[in-house]
Amino acid sequence: MGTETAVLRNEVLVGGEAASYLTVERDGPAVLLLHGTYWSRVWLPVLDRLADAGLRPVAVDLPGLGRSGGELTLATAAVPALADWVARFAAALGLSGPTGVAGHDIGGAVAQHLLAHGRLEVSRLALVNSVTYDSWPVAGVARFRDPGTVAATTAEEILTARRQAVTAALAGAATERLVADYLDPWTDARVRRSWMALAGAADNRWTREAVPALRRSATPKLLVWGEDDGFQSVGYAERFASEIPQTTLVRVPDAGHIPMENAPGRVARALAGFFTA
Repeated sequence: MGTETAVLRNEVLVGGEAASYLTVERDGPAVLLLHGTYWSRVWLPVLDRLADAGLRPVAVDLPGLGRSGGELTLATAAVPALADWVARFAAALGLSGPTGVAGHDIGGAVAQHLLAHGRLEVSRLALVNSVTYDSWPVAGVARFRDPGTVAATTAEEILTARRQAVTAALAGAATERLVADYLDPWTDARVRRSWMALAGAADNRWTREAVPALRRSATPKLLVWGEDDGFQSVGYAERFASEIPQTTLVRVPDAGHIPMENAPGRVARALAGFFTA
C-alpha cells in the first residue's frame, strides 16, 4: 500500500494558462482522472496504488478549479468545451494513442463525451459515482443556473454550501481536517466564480445525448460506485450497466459519493485491474 509520498503536483500550459495536475511519474500507461464539482483532491487516495499497479495516473484540475489557472464561464464550463480542453491538456502532456480515462461526478460526463464524440482515443472508460442519463444537476448545483442566484451569492454562502456538500460526500471519512483540505480552493474568489459557472452550465442533455454512441461502443467500461451515495444513486449505475455493452459494475458498500476516501483499497484495485487488463 502506498503512503501518498510519491504523488507530485505538476503543471503544463494549456491555452496560455497553467493546468495543474497530481501524478505519480511512471513509465506505464497513462490514465486521465477527471473530477467534477470538486477537484483533483478526490483522486489522491488512490494515486499511489494505481502507480504501484504499473500505471501513470494523471489527475488534472479543470480550468479555474483546484490549483489550475484560468477562469470558467458558462460557455467554457459546458461539457463539450471541457472535453475539448481535456483533449488539449492530453496533447500538452504528450499523450498520444489509446488512453484510459476515469471520471468522477461531472467529470464522468466529460469522460463519456470524450468517448462518444471521439475527442480522445479512449481505450477504457471508468466512471466513479458519475453523473449519467438525467441524474444531474442535483438541487445544490442546479440553483446556480439562475443568474440572480449567482449574483447574490456571497463568498461565505458558497463556502458554507460547499462545506455541507463535501461533508455529505465524504460520508464516514469526513473529519474537520479533511473537509478543510477539500474546501481550500474555494477560498479563492476566481475559483468560486469558476465553480458557479460549472454549476450554472450543468446540463444533463450531454449525458443523454451520449447514450446512443455509448450503446454502440465496444470500448470496455467500468462503473465503481459507493452504494450510499446521496447525490448519484446506485440505481443509475445499475441502469447503465444493464443498457450499455461492455460494462461491469463494482459496488462499494459503506461508501458515499467519494468512495476513494471511504474505501481507497477497493476502489484502487477495481480501477487498477481494469486499466491494466
